[in-house]
Amino acid sequence: MNNLLKDAIKQRYLYSMAVPGIVFLVVFSYIPLAGHVLAFKNFQISRGIWGSSWAGWNNFRFFFSGRDWIQVTVNTVILNALFIVFEMAFALLIALFLNEIRLKWFKRTVQSVVFLPYFISWVVVGYMAFVLFNNTDGLVNHALRSVGLRDVDWYQTPWVWPFILTVTRIWKNAGYLSIILLAAIAGLSVDYYESARLDGATRFQQMRFITLPLLKPQLIILVLLGVGRIFYGDFGMIYGIVGDNGILFPTTDVIDTYSYRALRQLGDFSMSSAIVLYQSVMGLAAVISFNAIVRRIDKDSRLF
Repeated sequence: MNNLLKDAIKQRYLYSMAVPGIVFLVVFSYIPLAGHVLAFKNFQISRGIWGSSWAGWNNFRFFFSGRDWIQVTVNTVILNALFIVFEMAFALLIALFLNEIRLKWFKRTVQSVVFLPYFISWVVVGYMAFVLFNNTDGLVNHALRSVGLRDVDWYQTPWVWPFILTVTRIWKNAGYLSIILLAAIAGLSVDYYESARLDGATRFQQMRFITLPLLKPQLIILVLLGVGRIFYGDFGMIYGIVGDNGILFPTTDVIDTYSYRALRQLGDFSMSSAIVLYQSVMGLAAVISFNAIVRRIDKDSRLF
């Protein structure tokens, strides 16, 4: 404890830089944890959280009594698994490609192009998707008709939407993740690459045997962060692109959209809180399980 205090005093300027992040974490992540008590309450606005009567496990029983919770949980996990795998793969490819570009102006141009979609609102993306997949005037159906194929009623075809959502998510977020990975690549020691070039290694061999192994810790951390959110659906994306289209619910209805409908239609804050608590517990279990798997494979790459 004394050593920690001495180190904090010695490195006080560095520690002070962490204060805003710690305050943000406490205010927006730890203090709201007290609100989870709402999941065990029969919440009434007039009485407030602490004045409302206890409901025990009734809010959870209501959620788990039907079969909807199975469908929305499976949809959430499948979609997030697709997002994690393909986003990370494309982000890694983009980062490796950008790292090999030697023309600075071209590199900056490509970086800007792949990073720009990250700043586009999901509402705007939803309108763009409608322009593409509209049954009557959609660009995709126009292209199909031009080559002699029949139109597809995309908003009545549930099975295609996991693929559409995955491609959309890659287009929007892969550029952002690639910048993170590119920053990690820039921090790698050039001595490895100089030694490899002296030994006659090609660029592909340097990428395969130097860059990828050294990026493994960063990749594992990014995947682990994604796994921690695997039970949280991307509400902004799903609702912005799919909306309340019940025909697409079998493949696109996730826990967050289900919780939103429960709150909007029933006005039940307690059940929505119970669903959020269920997400939190399952997300924690997923992180611990994935970290245990990583620890068995490579102890040095584990998060804790």
